[in-house]
Amino acid sequence: ASCISLSAFLIISSFLSPPQPAPETTEIDIDGGIDQDIFNINEALGLDLFEGDIRLPGERNSIIGDNYRWPHVIPYVLDDSLEMNAKGVILKAFEQYRLKTCIDFKPWEGEKNYISVFKGSGCWSSVGNMQMGLQQLSIGANCDRIGTVQHEFLHALGFWHEQSRSDRDDYVTIVWDRIQSGREHNFNKYDDTRSDFLNVPYDYNSVMHYSKTAFRNGTEPTIITNIPDFIDVIGQRMDFSEYDLQKLNQLYNCTSSLSFMDTCSFELENICGMIQSSDDNSDWQRLSQVPAGPNTDHTNMGECKDSGYFMHFDTSAGNEGSTAVLESRFLYPKRGFQCLQFYLYNSGNENDQLNVWVREYTSANPNGTLRFIKEIKGSPETYWQLHHISLDVTSKFRVVFQGVRGSGSSNGGLSIDDINLSETQCPHHVWHIRNFTHLLNTSPAGKDGRIYSPPFYSSEGYAFQVSLYVNGTTDNPSNLGIYLSLISGANDDQLKWPCPWQQGTMILLDQHPDIRQRMSNQRSVTTDPLQLSESSSNYTWDRPDKVGSEATFPNGTKYMRGPGVGTSAFLTHERLRSRNFIKEDGVYILLTMEDISHLLSTEPSIPPSLVTTTKVPAFCSDNPCENNGVCVMVNRTPVCRCPAGDNWWYMGEKCERKGSTQENIVIAVSSTITVFVVMLIVTITTAVCLKKKYKQGKENKEGLTLEE
Repeated sequence: ASCISLSAFLIISSFLSPPQPAPETTEIDIDGGIDQDIFNINEALGLDLFEGDIRLPGERNSIIGDNYRWPHVIPYVLDDSLEMNAKGVILKAFEQYRLKTCIDFKPWEGEKNYISVFKGSGCWSSVGNMQMGLQQLSIGANCDRIGTVQHEFLHALGFWHEQSRSDRDDYVTIVWDRIQSGREHNFNKYDDTRSDFLNVPYDYNSVMHYSKTAFRNGTEPTIITNIPDFIDVIGQRMDFSEYDLQKLNQLYNCTSSLSFMDTCSFELENICGMIQSSDDNSDWQRLSQVPAGPNTDHTNMGECKDSGYFMHFDTSAGNEGSTAVLESRFLYPKRGFQCLQFYLYNSGNENDQLNVWVREYTSANPNGTLRFIKEIKGSPETYWQLHHISLDVTSKFRVVFQGVRGSGSSNGGLSIDDINLSETQCPHHVWHIRNFTHLLNTSPAGKDGRIYSPPFYSSEGYAFQVSLYVNGTTDNPSNLGIYLSLISGANDDQLKWPCPWQQGTMILLDQHPDIRQRMSNQRSVTTDPLQLSESSSNYTWDRPDKVGSEATFPNGTKYMRGPGVGTSAFLTHERLRSRNFIKEDGVYILLTMEDISHLLSTEPSIPPSLVTTTKVPAFCSDNPCENNGVCVMVNRTPVCRCPAGDNWWYMGEKCERKGSTQENIVIAVSSTITVFVVMLIVTITTAVCLKKKYKQGKENKEGLTLEE
């Protein structure tokens, strides 16, 4: 359906009789108001897994050695038992692996070893490639966070928890008397023969580190960091840390990332291999400040002495229409889609413009052909602004930035900084919240401290809005809370209702200049058309004018806002300040809403011959086996694999009976004696019978002689 403006729709609808609005819009907290870590989820389910989320096939073994490595392209299956939101989040986690490592994932096509992701009880994985064919990885209820998925797949790739390192006592203190009884083994540390930390420093920021509250028996922390500033940092589930990536790339011999293409903060004089064109009237200059602005670069914000540069096109001089062209080095695409991201500062005139082109090189055009992509134009501002531009290049190319001087006077010009190019999808929308420190200092907890984004449209035409609790809800202060709502829009009469399978993703951007080192925080929610409201029989994702309440935009225009779905535990204020989320006193929330209905059925259709030759027993969700037996699935039926030693073993359906060599000797001797006795009896009986038969035959012969 074609999209007319939201305001136009609302003006038209004002002449109609509006439906009776529902009561105050409800909010659904998908976390129940608790920031649940992996171990909290598994503990609540009664799972007693090794170190809280590791499924061992037997006795713990070292995973040092190539036998436990996966190939760089890992086959996987998304089981249809997975929740729809989890499926979408798992695919987003794969994109982070591609962006930051050389590890890729592909749908299973009959390969011998592969990972089957399913909705089991809790969040867990085995460690390393177990060489067992189908290897299960569970993303159960409440495990559908990208950091949780990354954590479990790092286990599968061969990594243990950070605090189990042999050198951990130099960096953290384990408070043993605060640990739940019987869970002390989860805090064991292991020597270098069982776990290799690859000569990488201890990492408080690791996505593989326990939180300070892991397995506690009260309210006090079980882990205290020896550097106090990190006590609230350990246990993050936002994204890979820098050292997580260093270890993973070292373990798998990665020399480059799959979907990363280029980054440039202009800190080096070679300006990342970019070139000035000879076909223009002016040049871009590498500067650290401009009198009319910017006063600092975006990378360091003036905090580092003798550093902090950006590229600037001066529009205060020259004639209208004069240009300056800056071209990137040669780039070689693999996927056919790219996202160009950069910061722009306009201190010139509203008629100055930045044009983005690509110069494509093919065999037919070896000197390159320019293709126009986008024009950026707007009023001068006193701050850096983030831009995303989608590309679709399939051949060798350069990115071209063309500054054009517009009409009218100018005291400054156009500046660009912190460029990133990757073969990923761009976010659909950007919500820039300025003066954020002031909001943190003045906003009350609860609804009075809640702010709303502008209205946005999904690619399918659904209108939506995001709300942010700056200082948390009344029940959960000192956190950022975030919720997504559908709102009344121009296309509602042409859309399907209740809204089916749209996944909304909200990303609080870590503004690190290198996209590979960002640890952004994100959550996704998916519109299930059959989800019912807890307080009524209405569908949660039905038309906002049916299930929502009346709201008002800042300009006074009224609209209908549906229920909000999200979390009051989006990010703690401590973590908010631990990264570059706030920069130039502003934050960016990147928003995407996309149709994921194609993920409703994700199990592969494999010919039976392939299934029979490649399908190998998988672990059971629940283990009925006794005496440390391991339960595996054989033809969808649980079967116990019983442990055995050199002179003992367990047997029975549940490994309930024990056998031993001594028992076998007794049984063998008893059997031998029994057989001997039976044979002796048979021999004696046979001899007696033969004697009787001989005697009877002799008597018959004598009788015959007398008759003659």
